Amino acid sequence: MHARFRIATRFSQVLAIAALGLSLAFPGAQAAERKPAASKKQSQVVAKRAAVKSSAKAQRKAGSVKSTRMAARSAKAPVRMAAEPARLSFGQLAGLHSVSDPLDLKSSVALVIDQDTKEVLLSKNDHAVLPIASLTKLMTGLLVSEARLPMDEPITITQDDVDTEKGSGSRLTVGTTLSRGELLHLALMSSENRAAHALGRTYPGGLTAFVQRMNAKARLLGMTESRFVEPTGLSSSNQSSAHDLATLVNVAHGDSLLRELSTSPGHEVTVGSRVLQYNNTNRLVKSPTWDIGLQKTGYISEAGRCLVMQAEVAGRKLIMVFLDSAGKFSRLGDAERVRSWVEKMHPGSSISLGAAATPRS
Repeated sequence: MHARFRIATRFSQVLAIAALGLSLAFPGAQAAERKPAASKKQSQVVAKRAAVKSSAKAQRKAGSVKSTRMAARSAKAPVRMAAEPARLSFGQLAGLHSVSDPLDLKSSVALVIDQDTKEVLLSKNDHAVLPIASLTKLMTGLLVSEARLPMDEPITITQDDVDTEKGSGSRLTVGTTLSRGELLHLALMSSENRAAHALGRTYPGGLTAFVQRMNAKARLLGMTESRFVEPTGLSSSNQSSAHDLATLVNVAHGDSLLRELSTSPGHEVTVGSRVLQYNNTNRLVKSPTWDIGLQKTGYISEAGRCLVMQAEVAGRKLIMVFLDSAGKFSRLGDAERVRSWVEKMHPGSSISLGAAATPRS
């Protein structure tokens, strides 16, 4: 029994020595075993640092993506450039503006005639055939008036009257109903396109018959340099010369209804629950220094600014035609220049400038 005890004691001593050896050989293992809490805290710190680094990386990435998106948007955004120059008119393309004159007119075509004596006081490219824009409505009004159609007849604006040529707008919405007289008033005074188209559409025989009648009337009046394809003037294919237009103004001036409506300063029309105010496109009709008997303005880019008038100046009844004027108010300025010149001119004075030109459509 004592022998067994000695063996057990020796075995315990051997195990103790072995444990001591392991402790000396691997000191970190014992420390790790003694401080598990410290290890857990350290792990949390490491995890927190990793989270911070991950967040910073995510922010940098997000900033990079945002910058990329902003750059992409900048690349897609339209670059602001100088406004494109306006389309050249037919007169500019034909070089008609290169013809100078003593009055320094801004219109490339001009004609001034004494209505009573038929004396030509001023002419500049007066046989050049150009688009005439809304001067067309003077022929439209003449035909409607001469047809003696009932002016109180209601006419409704339809989709057919909407401008598909230039995409211009109108306060006369589809479904609006006005009398023929009101539509004629708006067409001549404020150059209302839908009104003019509705007048042609409701002419006996319809629009086709109306356009045929326009051209027949032009031939009857001796307007050999004129052509019409629709009643508004939105089409650049409606063309004429200053010489022909002076003839049209002379005839139209003989119609009291056209004189009254074309020189009206303004007019109100009731559309549903609304009252619409329309004004004359020619501000000279409101001027006390002018005595205008008939007028019509016109503009599309192909025609430039246009104006025809019958007016009394210095005791003389004059017919004035200005086509293809280069500025918004320059046609009115040309009329003022001519009036001033006529008031100062000596008897027998006249100006004739420029050769005929016929630009292609």
